[in-house]
Amino acid sequence: MKTASDFGFVKVAACSPRLALANPAKNAGYLLESVLAASAAGAQVILLPELCLSGYTAADLFHQDRLIRQCEAALSRILAETAGNPAVIALGIPVRAGSALYNCAVLIQSGKILGAVPKEYLPNYQEFYEKRWFAPGSAAMEEEISLCGQEVPFGEMLFRFGELTIGMEVCEDLWVPIPPSSRLAVSGANLILNLSASNELVAKDAYRKELISGQSGRCICAYAYASAGVGESTTDLVFGGACTIAENGAILAEGERFRPDGAMAAACIDLSRLMAERRKNGSFHDCAAVYGGGMRVVTGELPALSLEQMDRPYDPAPFIPSDQKTRAERCREIFAIQSCGLARRLSHTGMKRAVIGISGGLDSTLALLVAHEAMKRLGYPSENILCVTMPGFGTTDRTYQNALELIRSLGAELREVDIKPSCLQHMQDIGHDPAVHDVTYENTQARERTQILMDLANKEGGLLVGTGDLSELAMGWCTYNGDHMSMYGVNASVPKTLVRHLVSFVADESDPRTAAVLREVLDTPVSPELLPPDENGQIQQKTEENIGPYELHDFFLYHFLRFGCERDKLAFLARRAFGEKYAPETIEKWLTVFLRRFFVSQFKRSCLPDGPKVGSVSLSPRGDWRMPSDADMGAFLAE
Repeated sequence: MKTASDFGFVKVAACSPRLALANPAKNAGYLLESVLAASAAGAQVILLPELCLSGYTAADLFHQDRLIRQCEAALSRILAETAGNPAVIALGIPVRAGSALYNCAVLIQSGKILGAVPKEYLPNYQEFYEKRWFAPGSAAMEEEISLCGQEVPFGEMLFRFGELTIGMEVCEDLWVPIPPSSRLAVSGANLILNLSASNELVAKDAYRKELISGQSGRCICAYAYASAGVGESTTDLVFGGACTIAENGAILAEGERFRPDGAMAAACIDLSRLMAERRKNGSFHDCAAVYGGGMRVVTGELPALSLEQMDRPYDPAPFIPSDQKTRAERCREIFAIQSCGLARRLSHTGMKRAVIGISGGLDSTLALLVAHEAMKRLGYPSENILCVTMPGFGTTDRTYQNALELIRSLGAELREVDIKPSCLQHMQDIGHDPAVHDVTYENTQARERTQILMDLANKEGGLLVGTGDLSELAMGWCTYNGDHMSMYGVNASVPKTLVRHLVSFVADESDPRTAAVLREVLDTPVSPELLPPDENGQIQQKTEENIGPYELHDFFLYHFLRFGCERDKLAFLARRAFGEKYAPETIEKWLTVFLRRFFVSQFKRSCLPDGPKVGSVSLSPRGDWRMPSDADMGAFLAE
């Protein structure tokens, strides 16, 4: 059975233990307590604060040989008591090398010291006077030192454990214009450990977290930060024990500050996700070519992480912020991108009219709302939008009435073309029995509608606005050269799950009449309405009963395109995200459908119309997704 490590997960804990200032023997016990707690939580990498064996605020006591010797003795005890613990542990200690004393980050594992990295930038301003006691790492001449009876690599270096590569920096190193972590990252580090002693001031915590998340985003890495806690001297400063773990710009976990019994933050970082992002980022490799390489590498093995210990939560709706305020801001921005894109295209072509086929469904509703906003931006009247309803064999009264009411409430021009006679004529021309409700029957209607819209756009001097969304393009749930085609596809990078929220967002900001019909559209089942209704006139053809739930497919799409997740990992993440909502066999069933349809439908995506990109995932063949239409799916379907 696969472990969480096989899926690329590494569990990291950032700890701020209790502290007895200038008492290394007592601090060794406190550190071991934190290590034990973090190990019990499954942490494979454990981070402790800067100078945590002595305390950061020992000041001129750092000039006392006894304190330095006691710190080394405390480290020897920790090495002995963690000899059977395979976790990688980073801790801060003052270290003598040559004639100088260095503020060091030491990495240990299973009783062995893997390396000691001296702090590069020493603060010497306001309340911090580290240059009074320590030499900067850049001044070190030694490449190896003797510590606790071991010969230890000394200086800047990387620590490699299979896919995990650790780089370490100390506190102030992060706050400088060019942090060492930037150099470490482009040299291969995908996890940065920062051993810190950062005091608390009003608003400093927010700025500190911005630095951590920002650096993890710039370096496309995970960043763990552990700071000294409340046991430090309060002569002039207070330390809160800030513990934070970030990954590629997002905060994964943070501990509670100001705890007298210590703090801890633990999170599972996704290495395969990070490395997928790096592989796609050409600028990262450009920086690596100039600033990376040339570092010593110490190697080791990391203990495995079981599936039970992998406790990272996954959002079942990755395209949609869970916070209501953030979601509204995101919808506002996306709606602006869509409408500005369409307005620019209309302005460029000199056209003052937009033509849209309106079905009463979600996608065409959003396209009409975008067109309505675009006309406002251009100063054109709503009547410049030509809305065409084209009742077919599957059109229900519910969607038909919704379409009419929406068009009227927005003040657009309404035109109706019944496509049933022309479709019957066409089926007669090609020798197809109208009683056979197969793909020919369905696509005849879709292509007839597109022909009408294209020709009306030519006749009226307008631009045909496409309605199809990102999820439909991913699944190939569109008729080639039918609804697949337009002159500008405003929804092309909006997934189906997000379409619903965008329409809801506009409803919340609309007049009562428009809001009422938009909410009626939101309550209508998703359907192409190409098959006749049931005996009660209700929608019989429901998309999600045919191809599966869109929330699952959007989840698969996000992780497959954004991070290159393999089939097994997609299924694993979906089980984590959706819990008991879908049985494992149901997830496997729809995952197979997703992968099959994604591969066989590439030919439809290879000739997409232009359309605005609104998020990090897009299927435009001109930039975001270039894939051969005849790629073999076998390797991707295999478990």
